[in-house]
Amino acid sequence: MINKSVQELSSKLAILRAQIFEVESCVVAFSGGVDSTLVLRVAHEVLGKDAIAVTALSESLPKGELEEAQELARTIGAQHLVIRTRETDDPNYLANAANRCYFCKTEMYARIGEFGRSNGIPAILDGLNVDDLSDRRPGRAAAIEHGVISPLVDAGLTKIEVRELSHQLGLPSWDKPALACLSSRIPHGTPITLQSLSQVDQAESFIKTLGVGQVRVRHYGSSARIEVEPSDFSLLHNHYAQIAVELKAIGFDRVEVDPDGYRTGLSTPSLESISRLQSRTLPVLIPADNAS
Repeated sequence: MINKSVQELSSKLAILRAQIFEVESCVVAFSGGVDSTLVLRVAHEVLGKDAIAVTALSESLPKGELEEAQELARTIGAQHLVIRTRETDDPNYLANAANRCYFCKTEMYARIGEFGRSNGIPAILDGLNVDDLSDRRPGRAAAIEHGVISPLVDAGLTKIEVRELSHQLGLPSWDKPALACLSSRIPHGTPITLQSLSQVDQAESFIKTLGVGQVRVRHYGSSARIEVEPSDFSLLHNHYAQIAVELKAIGFDRVEVDPDGYRTGLSTPSLESISRLQSRTLPVLIPADNAS
């Protein structure tokens, strides 16, 4: 853990509590990630039954994340509902342009907003933190359009501080790896299909069974590029034959391991960046068709 001033964190937590108290009732857009879990925890503490968690379920959600979100909500004691979203029916989303997230978030906040209005709850809270403001986030525009409140930003909380406060409050999510929808593994400009989403989900789920913590499987047609933390390179090396066989069965003819490992902010690279990556000599190459 990175030590933060106890007084500074306490002050920001007090601001967070006060801001949430002002909304009187709210729906928390709850992914089960570290940020939205902290928001839900504080909202439940401050508002009790008037804070409801809502998780959006679609083909873009990685396997197991819904169950984890449900368990976190139970741990907190908050009411938790699941709504079905249909972003994969939207041609604009499936086209996978650089603003793809806008269409996904528009669908999600529209559904959550409908639920809130039908239950007399106008406020929607999300888990955006201060560090997120430095990233390009097309989905942020959708949040603004729907009047979504970002209490972590308003309290001035960074990602490190969110994790520290989560740890102090005893939330099991405090060290959970960063979340991103499955579509973020498919490069901009490559159309999204239900098959490609499923292939990524299956591949990542399998690799996690090997003991890997953070993993991304980038989908390049018949090729896959695995990103893990450098500390997990040895796990991939020790299981390379098993990985090759499994990913070939999923539909990948070639499997690569990115030598730079997992990096935040690398999701959905452009086609040009893919060409540069593929031109490099990678230290670990796993041609699936050579696996025994």
